[in-house]
Amino acid sequence: MSTLPDRPNTALLVIDVQQGVVAEAHERDAVVAKIRSLVDRARESAVPVVWVQHSDDGLQQGSDAWQYVPELSREDSEPLVHKTFGDSFEGTDLEDVLARAGIGRLVVTGAQTDQCIRSTIHGAFTRGYDVTLVGDAHTTEDLSTWGAPPPDKVIAHTNLYWQEQAAPGRTAQVVEAATVDFG
Repeated sequence: MSTLPDRPNTALLVIDVQQGVVAEAHERDAVVAKIRSLVDRARESAVPVVWVQHSDDGLQQGSDAWQYVPELSREDSEPLVHKTFGDSFEGTDLEDVLARAGIGRLVVTGAQTDQCIRSTIHGAFTRGYDVTLVGDAHTTEDLSTWGAPPPDKVIAHTNLYWQEQAAPGRTAQVVEAATVDFG
């Protein structure tokens, strides 16, 4: 159980699945399909879906690249958090959104694995949340030109080390989309 008192609920966090972010992402279509399935399952289970949308100089708010991919649609009742840093908590109202809903456990999906996903899962964990990373529902583009490993290796390494995270009173785990338990 998380270290956050009186927060028994779970939320699905969908991070930066925007047209310009995932246009060249590893296994883009398969990952987006898994995220869409998770969004549908969360809604069916009355689990909150929280959307995070990044903007910066290279991803201008309101541009086509900034928009969420057409395969995913946010319902008006679902929170949308706008961010300008990698960690979805930094400089945003995400903590307030989660506190109001009594959320202490996050199921995390989205992009980019080696940037916003890693920053957010670490940010959530250090803030006391239980964090489940959906191992086959996050992705990144190929940054090997700049010295990064190929995207499949970045994703595999993130899944490997996240399942070994430990801290008092919190849990970290990696599960496949088909086995996500929102209970």
